[in-house]
Amino acid sequence: MADKEEKTALVEDDHEDMSSGEEEDGDTAVAVPKGAKATEMSSLFKDPAVLAALQGKLGQMVGNSSGYIQSLPPQVKRRMKSLKKLQLESTKIESDFYKEVQELECKYQNLYQPLYDKRTQIVKGSYEPTDIEADFPSDSEDEEADLSTEIKEKATIEEIDEKTNEVIEKKDEDVNGIPSFWLTIMKNVEMLAEMVQETDEPVLEKLEDVTVKLHAKPQMGFTIYFHFQENDYFGNSVLTKEYEMKCEPLEEDPFSFEGPEIIKCKGCLIDWKKGKNLTVKTVKKKQKHKNKGNTRTITKQVKADSFFNFFDPPLVPDDPAAEVDEDTQALLTADFEIGHYINERIVPRAVLYFTGEALEEDSEYDEEESDQDDDDEEDSDADPDFNPEDQKETPECHQQ
Repeated sequence: MADKEEKTALVEDDHEDMSSGEEEDGDTAVAVPKGAKATEMSSLFKDPAVLAALQGKLGQMVGNSSGYIQSLPPQVKRRMKSLKKLQLESTKIESDFYKEVQELECKYQNLYQPLYDKRTQIVKGSYEPTDIEADFPSDSEDEEADLSTEIKEKATIEEIDEKTNEVIEKKDEDVNGIPSFWLTIMKNVEMLAEMVQETDEPVLEKLEDVTVKLHAKPQMGFTIYFHFQENDYFGNSVLTKEYEMKCEPLEEDPFSFEGPEIIKCKGCLIDWKKGKNLTVKTVKKKQKHKNKGNTRTITKQVKADSFFNFFDPPLVPDDPAAEVDEDTQALLTADFEIGHYINERIVPRAVLYFTGEALEEDSEYDEEESDQDDDDEEDSDADPDFNPEDQKETPECHQQ
């Protein structure tokens, strides 16, 4: 019994020490009441205010320096500076590497172009591939058999002549090229599908090609060209979107450099035909006179959701230090991502986005990248200032 009373007193003393220690830490500290029971402690940690205070306290601890770097002798810190200078030189070489890669890509674009031109001709229907050019294995034997049958025997449609009531057999008309090729791609790719509205589809049916031209000098970047057939919506035969890239480390933060990044984009003026502008809509609004109290109805044009807003992006300030509001920055970030994706993925591999095969590969890549991010987050809890003196000696492994 005496032992039990002695243990209880020790626990109470511990609680008292914890309470007094917490109070010294400031408002974010959470004091544990002296002699609190388990049930009381449980209810205490269910209190949102208590949890918030604890999270705040833990947040202050995460990522704090251990003080190891600051405690190093001056001669070691001097050597560290020399390493940083070497790292800066390495970053400059990396920048030159990416510039040369861009020049190499421009060179190889000339080799890709004949293939892209042939793709365009087939999609438009201006060229029919030969049997050798179309000799590619199908995904399944059934598909191969069906394709062979369709080529040898044209499907027939039976129609009734209204005057004579006789059965007329008409051969199914040939389909020209690959219908809705680029529209299908846009609807398959999630980030583009979100932009395409139902009202956009009739004009996007007229989109017959998307091409990219890379720039290495004088300014690194690329331009995307959207080629349209004659349509009822605008007079342009080509709409363009130009992206400017930067491949220089920032003076104030050179070690943040990770390669070329898009910094600006510029659209083009769309020559909309009268009453066909898909980027605006007319709404009716009631206005009340402040003094007379009369009410009138006015019509007003407001911005409408449309894929073609892509050609009217927010302006990027020339001054890199200028502040950009959050909404504009979010729009620019999304725009840069879309431009990069069209350039790097969609245009080079268009047929695979049409069939959906590339979407499966992208999904697998995203999953692997997500797993890698999770691993990085787990490793991020490590102390940023590793002190080798704190590391315990590893026991030797003696063979028996």
